[in-house]
Amino acid sequence: MFRRRLRHDARTTLVICSALAVGVVLALGACTSTKKTAAAKITPTSSSSGGLAGGTFTERPAAWTSCPDISQEMTGETNSGFTFDCATIQVPQDWHNANNGKTFDIAIVRARSDAQKNRIGSLVVNPGGPGGSGIQLAADLVAPGQNFPTAITDRFDIVGFDPRGVGESTEVQCLTAQAQDELFAAEPDPISQSDFDAVVALNKSVEAPCGTKYGAQLPLFSTEQASRDIDAVRVAVGDDKLTYLGYSYGTLLGAVYAQLFPTKVRAAVLDGAIDPKQSIVQRSEGQAAGFEHAFDDFTTWCKANTGQCPISADPRGAVMAALAAARVSPVAGSDSRKATSGWIFTGVAEAMYSKSEWPVLASGIAQLKTGTSTDIFRLADNYAERSPSGQYSNLFDDNDAVNCADFASQPTLAQIRTYQTQWRAKYPLFGGPLATGMISCAQGVWPGTSDPYPAGPATGAPPIVVVGTTGDPATPYAQTAKLADMLGDGHVITWEGEGHTAYPQTKCITDAVNDYLLNLTVPKAGLTCPASS
Repeated sequence: MFRRRLRHDARTTLVICSALAVGVVLALGACTSTKKTAAAKITPTSSSSGGLAGGTFTERPAAWTSCPDISQEMTGETNSGFTFDCATIQVPQDWHNANNGKTFDIAIVRARSDAQKNRIGSLVVNPGGPGGSGIQLAADLVAPGQNFPTAITDRFDIVGFDPRGVGESTEVQCLTAQAQDELFAAEPDPISQSDFDAVVALNKSVEAPCGTKYGAQLPLFSTEQASRDIDAVRVAVGDDKLTYLGYSYGTLLGAVYAQLFPTKVRAAVLDGAIDPKQSIVQRSEGQAAGFEHAFDDFTTWCKANTGQCPISADPRGAVMAALAAARVSPVAGSDSRKATSGWIFTGVAEAMYSKSEWPVLASGIAQLKTGTSTDIFRLADNYAERSPSGQYSNLFDDNDAVNCADFASQPTLAQIRTYQTQWRAKYPLFGGPLATGMISCAQGVWPGTSDPYPAGPATGAPPIVVVGTTGDPATPYAQTAKLADMLGDGHVITWEGEGHTAYPQTKCITDAVNDYLLNLTVPKAGLTCPASS
């Protein structure tokens, strides 16, 4: 299964991305030197919240500490137009058993514009993943030269938090850099049984340490537990009600929060919708269809733009040939790696998230014929958030913990083999790999147990805006209306664009979302924004 996450590309605009289970997940950098404060500890009381059975707790305001260097650490640039504060709060490890005193740390950053007037409150943001850093996202959104609307930063603090399991919060970390290199390099669509068995064995070997290290804690990194943490963040920043912007997997966090705490929602924008009612099999096949559709759009662009696309004669054939050649004689990279079919496939997947990367993909595939792998590894490493020194964040670790905990039922290895054949016939490039990607959570592979999230209406919540992009590969557009319908009072905005997520890509999208966040104005029914307006 592709893992959804947000990547901020400082060269262009906001880009939301994801990664493959037999490949790697793109993560956002952690705030490694942010000072953690002695935040108010959540202590048991007689109160309860969010339909919680068996858990009592008290949520308390954060103890903020100035962290002016956060912008430099996160974005590489100093942002003199914002004041940054950081805090760490504690939340119960298990919200259903909050009385036991065991806690996780949740790290938070608050960016406040020096030009802010008539403050409304905080806009809590989440980049997706699972495993994306909200601290990184908050810093990115307000970084110099970015296009996040000043109409929003003039009225809201931008608040990001690292969810449980991520970055500066209590981490899940059990995969080595070597293990992740092996996962990325592995064959994405093993045909023979022996090759399939080798991928299964690899997944088992790299994930076994997670079970050894965390044991019964693994399901505590689930989406429902993380959604309950958001209410502690709301109280920590001092808001009576939550204003929220969630991308990709962040839409699932927001939807679950709205179900659990409907009367605590002021406004929520869910961009790049996930249908919470889908099984892991349905979600994986949906992504196979979405990525295949995006690749078809890439081939159409390529054939019409011969000057930017050196493989324009047969884009699909060129990619398939590159994968086949890599299985026999992979091109060497600049380090000890070789451009195996796994690394090439990762690069292809990365390019589907943004049309701006399509020329890089075309160049990368053409380069392979000359024995050069520079552009392919550029894409793949960007996708993987692999540093030049070969290090990774803990996104993979957290992503597996969340995805595998969230579903009560996982496919068997025999079923995955069947899906491989069926999906490959329907989605020639992405079908087999998306089926293979379910191995990481398959029965008998992942060492943890499950903690499924609720999937129902947010009864009592205000109108919620759900944004969908018709060319979205990772969260296909068909899920947009399904999420809005499930919530009960969801209102869809459609962007007829390419790539993953829409806000704030164009004026039409930006104006509608801004008006909702600022004034609680519900977008008109059926609002559709053309790609370029």
